[in-house]
Amino acid sequence: MKLSDVGLDVVKTPRLVKVIAFAFISITTIFLFNHFSDSFSYPSLISSSNNVSEAVQTNTSTVSAVSPSPPPRPRLKISPPPLPPTVVRTGIIDENGAMSDSFEIGVFDPDAVDDLKTGNSSSSSEATGDTGDDNSKVLFRIEKLSVCDKRKTDHIPCLDNEEEIKRLNSTDRGENYERHCPKERLSCLIPPPDGYKKPIPWPQSRDKIWFNNVPHTRLVEDKGGQNWIRQEKDKFVFPGGGTQFIHGADQYLDQISQMIPEITFGVRTRVALDIGCGVASFGAFLMQRNTTTLSVAPKDVHENQIQFALERGVPAMVAVFATRRLLYPSQAFEMIHCSRCRINWTRDDGILLLEANRMLRAGGYFVWAAQPVYKHEDNLQEQWKEMVDLTKRICWELIKKEGYIAVWRKPLNNSCYNSREAGTKPPLCRPDDDPDDVWYVDMKPCITRLPENGYGANVSTWPARLHDPPERLQSIQMDAYISRKEIMKAESRFWFETVESYVRVFRWNEFKLRNVLDMKAGFGGFAAALNDLGLDCWVMNVVPISGFNTLPVIYDRGLVGTMHDWCEPFDTYPRTYDLIHAAFLLSNEKKRCNITNIMVEMDRMLRPGGRVYIRDSLSLMDQLQQIATAIGWRAGVHDTGEGPHASVRILICDKGI
Repeated sequence: MKLSDVGLDVVKTPRLVKVIAFAFISITTIFLFNHFSDSFSYPSLISSSNNVSEAVQTNTSTVSAVSPSPPPRPRLKISPPPLPPTVVRTGIIDENGAMSDSFEIGVFDPDAVDDLKTGNSSSSSEATGDTGDDNSKVLFRIEKLSVCDKRKTDHIPCLDNEEEIKRLNSTDRGENYERHCPKERLSCLIPPPDGYKKPIPWPQSRDKIWFNNVPHTRLVEDKGGQNWIRQEKDKFVFPGGGTQFIHGADQYLDQISQMIPEITFGVRTRVALDIGCGVASFGAFLMQRNTTTLSVAPKDVHENQIQFALERGVPAMVAVFATRRLLYPSQAFEMIHCSRCRINWTRDDGILLLEANRMLRAGGYFVWAAQPVYKHEDNLQEQWKEMVDLTKRICWELIKKEGYIAVWRKPLNNSCYNSREAGTKPPLCRPDDDPDDVWYVDMKPCITRLPENGYGANVSTWPARLHDPPERLQSIQMDAYISRKEIMKAESRFWFETVESYVRVFRWNEFKLRNVLDMKAGFGGFAAALNDLGLDCWVMNVVPISGFNTLPVIYDRGLVGTMHDWCEPFDTYPRTYDLIHAAFLLSNEKKRCNITNIMVEMDRMLRPGGRVYIRDSLSLMDQLQQIATAIGWRAGVHDTGEGPHASVRILICDKGI
């Protein structure tokens, strides 16, 4: 074969054709790219007239040699955007924008524990107000607060306002025991009584407390013979009796359970109200039956009875049946108990019993142990007849009368109310009456309607109800509707993981927690977490009036709480709580209130040796730390589980003994 023939065959092969075609296309692409890149016009900040002039000069550059050519335009360099950093999701919104309770909150650094105990933290700022930025200083300054006069040792500002009480036109209905807040807030620190000691821990405190912590002997003198309380050396001892149950609360509770087997303490009956509670032995012994009892009484001639209850570690609050609604929602309690509570239930057309009816859950029980039940004197029998008549007209069923105890049951729905004869009194409340509106609202002489949809009557049994979203969740006036159950579950999950880290890192099991205050409770997730983690304490869940009224949901979950405005003092004695928790409260209330006043009130309520946990905005922490230092707390600012770059911090404060 000739060499020329071989060359000709190579030229004719398809492979060479493909190579030539690929080279031609590549050259053409490069040419077109360069052509269009050079002719691309970028936006200019020069006016349109200048652009026209510049174009004329460019087109006539070959005619005039004097006119210089314009400089070449820079090419635009476009770099791809950086990839977003990979982060751990900490919210309750998933990648599709739907509510979710699957998220992480991060963890605490265990190395911070030693810093906490010494009151120092690497992220803490000095009391001088240095924010850590050389160019910014906090303008807020506060001087160290002084100690109040010793006469204010047991001071409750809104209940001890003698000047305002003297101005009242009448005190016939107990108006002098209601809230009358002074215009000037407390600007000093309440001192403890002489000889004050760290409280005896629960459950030993149920039976004995230090005398010097509540050094008042009036109840010993008045009620010592009724097995309420007695003094033994340096302690008060509580035998567990009461005026109507001198043989002990345990035996008394057994009798109630035998009278009404379906009451099932700790299962169906989870939350109770004890009116005129004395030293709260009824509630103290109900707690061992897994029932939380809120014990209430006024600050009257037996003014320290609630103080004794709180020192014992029993849920209690100063409250009175007078002219205003009590600060609890409708259908809050499965049982309301009154044992010689000194209340005339039938006065003023039964308005006080109607208030009890508002707070009693549909199908709940009213237990009355009093002299008219069992004594036969004419005046007492007349009181009994009036009580029976009133309870019939409000559709309560007398289900048992035995010895000195009578028990009524509230109906489950409105059918009995609607079937009453026309003109029967008391009337039903207006349909637009909000039975959960309680802040400075007068009692209404009418029967509170039950929801037609059955909300409040069908709560789960304990302990399932703690985490089952209740039906009344849908009736809360708030922004969300469809996602409410997910929000509640997410809140519970968040606080469980947060409190679990508190317990683990800050060793809360060694802290001997008993009385706890949550100043902005939401749906009660913080209290639920404490219960789930087995901490033997109770929580007063406060719902501020500045937010959504979630108090009905808190009670439906089997917890207790109250409504309050933190611009005013709280109705409890000094030295009530071992732990005060405030999450995103102060950044919200600073728009309405003086946050220094709120923190001074926190100090009044906090026991010596107690702690404060404030979870709030980083921008507020320097000011809060300065106030804490002025109060005399050992305070340190700490990172949350979200890490050092989060916009939230925790201020942890210790109050010395």
